[in-house]
Amino acid sequence: MTLNTDDTLLTPDNHAVMLIDHQYLQLLTVRSHSVETVVNNATFLAEGAKIFNVPTLFTTAFAERQAMFAELQAVHPEQQPIDRFGLNAWDDERVREWVKNTGKKKLVMAGLWTEVCLTMPVLSALAAGFEVYIVTDASGASSVEAHERAVQRMVQAGARPLSTVSYVSEVQRDWSRADTAEQVVKLFEKRGGGFGHGLKWEWQLLGLQEGTR
Repeated sequence: MTLNTDDTLLTPDNHAVMLIDHQYLQLLTVRSHSVETVVNNATFLAEGAKIFNVPTLFTTAFAERQAMFAELQAVHPEQQPIDRFGLNAWDDERVREWVKNTGKKKLVMAGLWTEVCLTMPVLSALAAGFEVYIVTDASGASSVEAHERAVQRMVQAGARPLSTVSYVSEVQRDWSRADTAEQVVKLFEKRGGGFGHGLKWEWQLLGLQEGTR
């Protein structure tokens, strides 16, 4: 498949992913989404990016008091998240240096909370000239209103909202790309909610057992 390089769609090689402060205290105080939704979708996003070898950064704040939740850390167990004290990850020179070293001008971000630790670096990255995409269902806020106002503010500033499913689908883009298609289908089966259960049903109807598909 020949991709159209003139459009704005995300491709495996034109962006980097930043997952900001997906830690237990923030997670347990999220009220815009269920805890299960945030854990599943943040992990879904990271696992999807890993399939396509997309550069991915984890950050934390005050990590000595609250670790990143285990499901997400397990995607890149070798990675030590950049830990900081400031609310805006973009203020940290190590974060900006990591972004610079990727050579990417498109950034896909998700974080906890949406209204603080996601909004601030998104606005800063936009001001620095980056094209920023926010994965709204892999993020969460202290209330539904806080999440909605934060997303609204970021979109008004130029950020592009998308969901976890749309992110993974957009990067896969064509099921004829067999080098990643099978892994993506298995990821959807594992984390894709209703669609994932639909896949399991299809495997059942086709008589395919775990480990043979």
